[in-house]
Amino acid sequence: MLGAVIAVLILVSMLLALAETSLVRVSRVRAIALAEEGRRGAERLAQLVERPERFLNPVLLLVLVCHLVAATLVGVLAERTFGPAGVAVAIVFEIVVIFVVAEAVPKTFAVLHPDRAALFSAPFVWAIVRFPPIRLLSTLLIWVANVLVPGRGLKKGPFVSEEELLALADVAEEEEVIERQERKLIHSIIEFGDTVVREVMVPRTDMVTVEASARLGEVMEVFMSAGYSRIPVYGNGVDDVIGLAYAKDLMRALREGQADHHVRDFVRQARFVPETKRVAELMPEMQQQQAHMAIVVDEYGGTAGLVTLEDLIEELVGEIVDEYDVEEAPVEPLPGGGARVNARMPIDEVNELLGAELPQGDFDTVGGLVFNLLGHVPTEGESVDHDGHRLIAEKVQGRRIGRVRIVRLPEPAPVEE
Repeated sequence: MLGAVIAVLILVSMLLALAETSLVRVSRVRAIALAEEGRRGAERLAQLVERPERFLNPVLLLVLVCHLVAATLVGVLAERTFGPAGVAVAIVFEIVVIFVVAEAVPKTFAVLHPDRAALFSAPFVWAIVRFPPIRLLSTLLIWVANVLVPGRGLKKGPFVSEEELLALADVAEEEEVIERQERKLIHSIIEFGDTVVREVMVPRTDMVTVEASARLGEVMEVFMSAGYSRIPVYGNGVDDVIGLAYAKDLMRALREGQADHHVRDFVRQARFVPETKRVAELMPEMQQQQAHMAIVVDEYGGTAGLVTLEDLIEELVGEIVDEYDVEEAPVEPLPGGGARVNARMPIDEVNELLGAELPQGDFDTVGGLVFNLLGHVPTEGESVDHDGHRLIAEKVQGRRIGRVRIVRLPEPAPVEE
Protein backbone atom coordinates (compact mmCIF):
# COMPACT_ATOMS: atom_id res chain seq x y z
CA MET A 1 0.00 0.00 0.00
CA LEU A 2 2.77 2.45 0.92
CA GLY A 3 4.58 1.62 -2.31
CA ALA A 4 1.55 2.55 -4.38
CA VAL A 5 1.15 5.87 -2.55
CA ILE A 6 4.86 6.64 -3.05
CA ALA A 7 4.57 5.86 -6.77
CA VAL A 8 1.55 8.18 -7.12
CA LEU A 9 3.33 10.99 -5.27
CA ILE A 10 6.41 10.67 -7.48
CA LEU A 11 4.24 10.64 -10.61
CA VAL A 12 2.40 13.77 -9.47
CA SER A 13 5.67 15.53 -8.63
CA MET A 14 6.98 14.67 -12.11
CA LEU A 15 3.95 16.29 -13.70
CA LEU A 16 4.23 19.35 -11.45
CA ALA A 17 7.95 19.75 -12.23
CA LEU A 18 7.14 19.50 -15.94
CA ALA A 19 4.44 22.16 -15.55
CA GLU A 20 6.59 24.50 -13.45
CA THR A 21 9.43 24.64 -15.99
CA SER A 22 7.37 24.67 -19.18
CA LEU A 23 4.81 27.28 -18.08
CA VAL A 24 7.54 29.65 -16.94
CA ARG A 25 9.43 29.28 -20.23
CA VAL A 26 6.42 29.90 -22.48
CA SER A 27 5.77 33.62 -22.97
CA ARG A 28 2.31 35.16 -23.16
CA VAL A 29 2.88 36.05 -26.82
CA ARG A 30 3.77 32.45 -27.64
CA ALA A 31 0.72 31.17 -25.76
CA ILE A 32 -1.56 33.48 -27.74
CA ALA A 33 0.06 32.31 -30.98
CA LEU A 34 -0.60 28.66 -30.02
CA ALA A 35 -4.22 29.53 -29.25
CA GLU A 36 -4.60 31.19 -32.65
CA GLU A 37 -3.28 27.99 -34.24
CA GLY A 38 -6.08 26.08 -32.52
CA ARG A 39 -3.78 23.89 -30.40
CA ARG A 40 -5.53 21.85 -27.74
CA GLY A 41 -5.11 23.35 -24.26
CA ALA A 42 -3.72 26.62 -25.64
CA GLU A 43 -6.57 28.77 -24.30
CA ARG A 44 -5.97 27.52 -20.75
CA LEU A 45 -2.25 28.04 -21.28
CA ALA A 46 -2.75 31.66 -22.37
CA GLN A 47 -4.89 32.36 -19.29
CA LEU A 48 -2.27 30.84 -17.00
CA VAL A 49 0.79 32.65 -18.35
CA GLU A 50 -1.08 35.96 -18.29
CA ARG A 51 -0.89 35.85 -14.47
CA PRO A 52 2.09 33.61 -13.52
CA GLU A 53 1.78 34.43 -9.82
CA ARG A 54 -1.59 32.64 -9.73
CA PHE A 55 -0.25 29.23 -10.75
CA LEU A 56 3.40 29.33 -9.63
CA ASN A 57 2.80 29.45 -5.87
CA PRO A 58 0.29 26.55 -5.78
CA VAL A 59 2.51 24.42 -8.05
CA LEU A 60 5.61 25.03 -5.92
CA LEU A 61 3.63 24.22 -2.77
CA LEU A 62 2.36 20.92 -4.17
CA VAL A 63 5.85 19.96 -5.42
CA LEU A 64 7.24 20.49 -1.93
CA VAL A 65 4.39 18.52 -0.32
CA CYS A 66 4.84 15.59 -2.73
CA HIS A 67 8.59 15.45 -2.14
CA LEU A 68 8.34 15.63 1.65
CA VAL A 69 5.53 13.10 1.97
CA ALA A 70 7.18 10.71 -0.50
CA ALA A 71 10.52 10.96 1.31
CA THR A 72 8.87 10.32 4.67
CA LEU A 73 6.96 7.27 3.41
CA VAL A 74 10.10 5.89 1.74
CA GLY A 75 11.92 6.18 5.05
CA VAL A 76 9.14 4.39 6.92
CA LEU A 77 8.91 1.62 4.31
CA ALA A 78 12.71 1.14 4.19
CA GLU A 79 12.96 0.95 8.00
CA ARG A 80 10.27 -1.73 8.12
CA THR A 81 11.94 -3.74 5.37
CA PHE A 82 15.67 -3.40 6.10
CA GLY A 83 15.73 -2.32 9.73
CA PRO A 84 18.42 0.21 10.77
CA ALA A 85 20.13 -0.10 7.36
CA GLY A 86 16.89 1.09 5.81
CA VAL A 87 17.86 4.71 6.51
CA ALA A 88 20.81 4.50 4.13
CA VAL A 89 18.69 2.68 1.56
CA ALA A 90 16.00 5.36 1.83
CA ILE A 91 18.52 8.19 1.36
CA VAL A 92 19.98 6.61 -1.78
CA PHE A 93 16.51 5.89 -3.17
CA GLU A 94 15.29 9.43 -2.53
CA ILE A 95 18.35 11.02 -4.16
CA VAL A 96 18.21 8.83 -7.24
CA VAL A 97 14.46 8.63 -7.77
CA ILE A 98 13.26 12.00 -6.53
CA PHE A 99 16.10 14.05 -8.01
CA VAL A 100 16.61 12.20 -11.28
CA VAL A 101 13.13 10.86 -12.05
CA ALA A 102 10.91 13.46 -10.40
CA GLU A 103 13.02 16.57 -11.07
CA ALA A 104 15.78 16.32 -13.67
CA VAL A 105 13.96 14.23 -16.30
CA PRO A 106 10.69 16.22 -16.51
CA LYS A 107 12.44 19.60 -16.31
CA THR A 108 14.92 18.65 -19.01
CA PHE A 109 12.05 17.53 -21.25
CA ALA A 110 10.25 20.83 -20.56
CA VAL A 111 13.35 22.82 -21.55
CA LEU A 112 13.75 20.85 -24.79
CA HIS A 113 10.03 20.83 -25.69
CA PRO A 114 8.43 23.80 -23.90
CA ASP A 115 5.35 24.05 -26.15
CA ARG A 116 4.45 20.37 -25.91
CA ALA A 117 5.06 20.24 -22.17
CA ALA A 118 3.09 23.44 -21.50
CA LEU A 119 0.09 22.35 -23.59
CA PHE A 120 0.09 18.95 -21.90
CA SER A 121 0.26 20.28 -18.33
CA ALA A 122 -1.93 23.39 -18.72
CA PRO A 123 -5.32 21.62 -18.07
CA PHE A 124 -3.93 19.89 -14.97
CA VAL A 125 -2.49 23.12 -13.55
CA TRP A 126 -5.68 24.98 -14.41
CA ALA A 127 -7.67 22.50 -12.30
CA ILE A 128 -5.22 22.98 -9.41
CA VAL A 129 -5.47 26.76 -9.58
CA ARG A 130 -9.27 26.61 -9.61
CA PHE A 131 -9.35 24.31 -6.54
CA PRO A 132 -10.15 26.69 -3.62
CA PRO A 133 -8.34 24.89 -0.74
CA ILE A 134 -4.99 24.81 -2.55
CA ARG A 135 -5.34 28.38 -3.75
CA LEU A 136 -6.23 29.68 -0.28
CA LEU A 137 -3.48 27.66 1.42
CA SER A 138 -0.78 28.91 -0.94
CA THR A 139 -1.99 32.50 -0.55
CA LEU A 140 -1.95 32.17 3.23
CA LEU A 141 1.58 30.77 3.27
CA ILE A 142 2.85 33.53 0.98
CA TRP A 143 1.22 36.08 3.30
CA VAL A 144 3.01 34.52 6.28
CA ALA A 145 6.31 34.67 4.38
CA ASN A 146 5.74 38.34 3.59
CA VAL A 147 5.09 39.03 7.27
CA LEU A 148 8.34 37.34 8.29
CA VAL A 149 10.33 38.93 5.46
CA PRO A 150 8.64 42.25 4.50
CA GLY A 151 8.08 42.51 0.77
CA ARG A 152 5.49 42.20 -1.91
CA GLY A 153 6.07 38.55 -2.73
CA LEU A 154 5.77 37.58 -6.37
CA LYS A 155 4.70 40.72 -8.20
CA LYS A 156 2.93 40.95 -11.47
CA GLY A 157 5.42 41.72 -14.22
CA PRO A 158 7.08 43.01 -16.12
CA PHE A 159 8.55 39.57 -16.71
CA VAL A 160 10.31 40.76 -19.85
CA SER A 161 12.57 43.81 -19.69
CA GLU A 162 13.48 46.23 -22.49
CA GLU A 163 16.97 44.74 -22.63
CA GLU A 164 15.50 41.26 -23.21
CA LEU A 165 13.29 42.56 -26.01
CA LEU A 166 16.26 44.25 -27.68
CA ALA A 167 18.33 41.08 -27.35
CA LEU A 168 15.43 39.07 -28.77
CA ALA A 169 15.33 41.33 -31.82
CA ASP A 170 19.09 40.94 -32.30
CA VAL A 171 18.83 37.15 -32.12
CA ALA A 172 15.88 37.16 -34.53
CA GLU A 173 17.97 39.10 -37.07
CA GLU A 174 20.92 36.71 -36.68
CA GLU A 175 18.62 33.75 -37.31
CA GLU A 176 17.10 35.58 -40.31
CA VAL A 177 13.63 35.65 -38.78
CA ILE A 178 13.39 39.42 -39.31
CA GLU A 179 15.25 41.82 -41.60
CA ARG A 180 17.96 44.24 -40.47
CA GLN A 181 15.70 47.26 -41.00
CA GLU A 182 12.99 45.60 -38.92
CA ARG A 183 15.46 45.10 -36.08
CA LYS A 184 16.49 48.76 -36.26
CA LEU A 185 12.85 49.83 -36.18
CA ILE A 186 12.19 47.66 -33.11
CA HIS A 187 15.19 49.24 -31.36
CA SER A 188 13.98 52.73 -32.31
CA ILE A 189 10.46 52.08 -31.01
CA ILE A 190 11.69 50.79 -27.65
CA GLU A 191 14.18 53.65 -27.23
CA PHE A 192 11.52 56.14 -28.38
CA GLY A 193 9.75 55.93 -25.02
CA ASP A 194 12.85 57.08 -23.10
CA THR A 195 13.68 60.06 -25.35
CA VAL A 196 12.88 63.60 -24.22
CA VAL A 197 12.26 66.64 -26.39
CA ARG A 198 15.63 68.21 -25.54
CA GLU A 199 17.38 65.33 -27.35
CA VAL A 200 15.56 65.81 -30.68
CA MET A 201 14.83 69.54 -30.83
CA VAL A 202 16.45 72.08 -33.12
CA PRO A 203 18.53 74.15 -30.67
CA ARG A 204 17.96 77.85 -30.23
CA THR A 205 21.18 78.69 -32.11
CA ASP A 206 19.89 76.91 -35.24
CA MET A 207 16.40 78.40 -35.19
CA VAL A 208 15.31 80.60 -38.09
CA THR A 209 13.14 83.36 -36.67
CA VAL A 210 11.74 86.72 -37.75
CA GLU A 211 10.90 89.85 -35.79
CA ALA A 212 7.25 90.74 -35.33
CA SER A 213 7.76 94.19 -36.86
CA ALA A 214 9.20 92.81 -40.12
CA ARG A 215 7.29 93.47 -43.36
CA LEU A 216 5.68 90.61 -45.23
CA GLY A 217 7.98 91.06 -48.22
CA GLU A 218 11.06 90.73 -46.01
CA VAL A 219 9.67 87.67 -44.24
CA MET A 220 8.90 85.94 -47.54
CA GLU A 221 12.55 86.34 -48.49
CA VAL A 222 13.47 84.48 -45.29
CA PHE A 223 10.98 81.74 -46.13
CA MET A 224 12.38 81.32 -49.62
CA SER A 225 16.02 81.23 -48.50
CA ALA A 226 15.37 78.82 -45.60
CA GLY A 227 12.91 76.57 -47.43
CA TYR A 228 10.58 76.27 -44.42
CA SER A 229 6.80 76.46 -44.33
CA ARG A 230 6.60 77.77 -40.74
CA ILE A 231 8.85 80.21 -38.90
CA PRO A 232 8.60 81.45 -35.28
CA VAL A 233 7.90 85.15 -34.80
CA TYR A 234 9.35 86.96 -31.75
CA GLY A 235 8.66 90.26 -30.07
CA ASN A 236 11.30 91.38 -27.57
CA GLY A 237 13.96 88.82 -28.41
CA VAL A 238 13.92 85.11 -29.18
CA ASP A 239 12.74 84.32 -25.64
CA ASP A 240 9.51 86.20 -26.47
CA VAL A 241 8.00 84.04 -29.22
CA ILE A 242 4.52 85.39 -29.95
CA GLY A 243 3.46 82.83 -32.57
CA LEU A 244 4.20 81.13 -35.88
CA ALA A 245 4.14 82.61 -39.35
CA TYR A 246 2.89 80.30 -42.13
CA ALA A 247 4.22 80.75 -45.65
CA LYS A 248 0.82 80.08 -47.24
CA ASP A 249 -0.80 82.84 -45.11
CA LEU A 250 1.82 85.37 -46.18
CA MET A 251 1.59 84.35 -49.85
CA ARG A 252 -2.16 84.91 -49.76
CA ALA A 253 -1.63 88.33 -48.13
CA LEU A 254 0.98 89.31 -50.73
CA ARG A 255 -1.43 88.42 -53.54
CA GLU A 256 -3.93 90.77 -51.92
CA GLY A 257 -1.40 93.63 -51.93
CA GLN A 258 -0.50 93.64 -48.23
CA ALA A 259 3.27 93.48 -48.66
CA ASP A 260 3.80 96.49 -46.33
CA HIS A 261 1.91 94.96 -43.40
CA HIS A 262 3.78 93.66 -40.35
CA VAL A 263 4.07 89.93 -39.91
CA ARG A 264 2.63 90.16 -36.37
CA ASP A 265 -0.81 90.66 -37.95
CA PHE A 266 -0.68 87.19 -39.52
CA VAL A 267 0.85 84.97 -36.81
CA ARG A 268 -0.93 81.90 -35.56
CA GLN A 269 -0.85 80.65 -32.00
CA ALA A 270 2.24 78.64 -31.09
CA ARG A 271 2.36 75.55 -28.90
CA PHE A 272 4.92 75.53 -26.07
CA VAL A 273 6.33 72.38 -24.49
CA PRO A 274 8.98 71.82 -21.78
CA GLU A 275 12.31 70.40 -22.88
CA THR A 276 11.91 67.45 -20.47
CA LYS A 277 8.67 66.21 -22.05
CA ARG A 278 8.84 62.69 -23.48
CA VAL A 279 8.51 62.52 -27.24
CA ALA A 280 6.24 59.47 -26.91
CA GLU A 281 3.70 61.75 -25.20
CA LEU A 282 4.26 64.75 -27.46
CA MET A 283 3.75 62.98 -30.79
CA PRO A 284 0.12 61.88 -30.23
CA GLU A 285 -0.70 65.31 -28.77
CA MET A 286 0.66 67.09 -31.86
CA GLN A 287 -1.19 64.66 -34.14
CA GLN A 288 -4.44 65.22 -32.26
CA GLN A 289 -4.09 69.01 -32.32
CA GLN A 290 -2.83 68.96 -35.94
CA ALA A 291 0.27 70.89 -34.86
CA HIS A 292 3.45 70.46 -36.90
CA MET A 293 5.73 72.65 -34.78
CA ALA A 294 6.16 73.44 -31.09
CA ILE A 295 8.43 75.87 -29.26
CA VAL A 296 10.58 74.22 -26.59
CA VAL A 297 11.09 76.18 -23.36
CA ASP A 298 13.59 75.58 -20.56
CA GLU A 299 12.96 75.59 -16.81
CA TYR A 300 13.31 79.38 -16.71
CA GLY A 301 10.72 80.00 -19.43
CA GLY A 302 13.28 80.94 -22.08
CA THR A 303 13.31 79.52 -25.59
CA ALA A 304 15.49 76.40 -25.75
CA GLY A 305 14.66 75.48 -29.34
CA LEU A 306 11.85 74.12 -31.47
CA VAL A 307 10.63 70.67 -32.40
CA THR A 308 8.64 69.57 -35.42
CA LEU A 309 6.57 66.50 -36.13
CA GLU A 310 9.27 65.50 -38.62
CA ASP A 311 11.87 65.52 -35.83
CA LEU A 312 9.76 63.10 -33.81
CA ILE A 313 9.16 60.78 -36.76
CA GLU A 314 12.89 60.74 -37.52
CA GLU A 315 13.48 59.20 -34.09
CA LEU A 316 11.57 56.16 -35.35
CA VAL A 317 12.50 55.84 -39.02
CA GLY A 318 15.83 57.71 -39.20
CA GLU A 319 16.79 60.91 -40.96
CA ILE A 320 14.31 62.30 -43.51
CA VAL A 321 16.17 64.41 -46.08
CA ASP A 322 14.32 66.64 -48.53
CA GLU A 323 15.48 68.87 -51.36
CA TYR A 324 16.23 71.74 -48.98
CA ASP A 325 18.48 69.75 -46.62
CA VAL A 326 22.19 70.24 -47.27
CA GLU A 327 23.47 68.84 -44.00
CA GLU A 328 26.69 66.86 -43.72
CA ALA A 329 26.57 63.17 -42.93
CA PRO A 330 26.24 62.75 -39.13
CA VAL A 331 28.90 60.01 -39.07
CA GLU A 332 31.97 59.58 -41.27
CA PRO A 333 34.10 56.50 -40.48
CA LEU A 334 37.85 57.12 -40.59
CA PRO A 335 40.31 54.75 -42.33
CA GLY A 336 42.48 54.15 -39.28
CA GLY A 337 39.56 53.62 -36.93
CA GLY A 338 37.37 56.09 -35.09
CA ALA A 339 34.92 58.44 -36.74
CA ARG A 340 34.17 62.07 -37.57
CA VAL A 341 30.76 62.99 -36.14
CA ASN A 342 28.42 65.93 -35.96
CA ALA A 343 28.86 67.69 -32.63
CA ARG A 344 25.08 67.38 -32.08
CA MET A 345 25.24 63.57 -32.14
CA PRO A 346 23.98 62.06 -28.84
CA ILE A 347 26.54 60.50 -26.52
CA ASP A 348 24.73 57.15 -26.31
CA GLU A 349 24.79 56.78 -30.11
CA VAL A 350 28.54 57.48 -30.18
CA ASN A 351 29.15 54.92 -27.44
CA GLU A 352 27.16 52.32 -29.38
CA LEU A 353 28.97 53.18 -32.61
CA LEU A 354 32.51 53.04 -31.22
CA GLY A 355 32.05 50.63 -28.33
CA ALA A 356 33.22 53.38 -25.98
CA GLU A 357 32.09 54.47 -22.54
CA LEU A 358 32.08 58.24 -22.89
CA PRO A 359 30.38 59.80 -19.84
CA GLN A 360 26.89 61.28 -19.79
CA GLY A 361 25.84 64.15 -17.60
CA ASP A 362 24.01 67.47 -17.93
CA PHE A 363 24.92 67.45 -21.62
CA ASP A 364 23.39 65.27 -24.36
CA THR A 365 25.79 65.65 -27.30
CA VAL A 366 29.42 65.09 -28.22
CA GLY A 367 29.92 68.84 -28.44
CA GLY A 368 28.62 69.24 -24.91
CA LEU A 369 31.04 66.54 -23.74
CA VAL A 370 34.01 68.37 -25.29
CA PHE A 371 32.93 71.62 -23.61
CA ASN A 372 32.59 69.81 -20.30
CA LEU A 373 35.97 68.07 -20.48
CA LEU A 374 37.89 71.18 -21.61
CA GLY A 375 36.08 73.70 -19.45
CA HIS A 376 36.30 76.40 -22.13
CA VAL A 377 35.42 77.11 -25.75
CA PRO A 378 37.90 75.12 -27.84
CA THR A 379 39.83 76.37 -30.81
CA GLU A 380 39.86 74.39 -34.05
CA GLY A 381 42.15 71.39 -33.67
CA GLU A 382 42.14 71.43 -29.87
CA SER A 383 41.74 67.96 -28.36
CA VAL A 384 41.00 66.21 -25.09
CA ASP A 385 41.55 62.56 -24.10
CA HIS A 386 39.06 60.43 -22.21
CA ASP A 387 38.38 56.69 -21.83
CA GLY A 388 41.06 55.70 -24.31
CA HIS A 389 39.72 58.06 -26.99
CA ARG A 390 40.88 61.45 -28.26
CA LEU A 391 38.16 63.99 -29.11
CA ILE A 392 39.33 66.68 -31.53
CA ALA A 393 37.24 69.79 -32.26
CA GLU A 394 37.74 69.90 -36.03
CA LYS A 395 35.20 72.59 -36.84
CA VAL A 396 34.45 75.52 -34.52
CA GLN A 397 32.24 78.44 -35.56
CA GLY A 398 32.39 81.24 -33.02
CA ARG A 399 31.55 79.59 -29.69
CA ARG A 400 29.98 76.55 -31.28
CA ILE A 401 31.53 73.19 -32.15
CA GLY A 402 30.43 71.82 -35.52
CA ARG A 403 32.36 68.56 -36.05
CA VAL A 404 34.33 66.33 -33.69
CA ARG A 405 36.85 63.68 -34.72
CA ILE A 406 37.06 60.73 -32.33
CA VAL A 407 40.03 58.36 -32.54
CA ARG A 408 41.03 55.50 -30.29
CA LEU A 409 44.33 56.00 -28.51
CA PRO A 410 46.92 53.21 -28.74
CA GLU A 411 47.13 51.11 -25.61
CA PRO A 412 50.23 51.87 -23.54
CA ALA A 413 53.00 49.30 -23.78
CA PRO A 414 53.41 47.14 -20.67
CA VAL A 415 56.08 48.38 -18.30
CA GLU A 416 58.86 45.88 -17.67
CA GLU A 417 59.66 45.19 -14.04
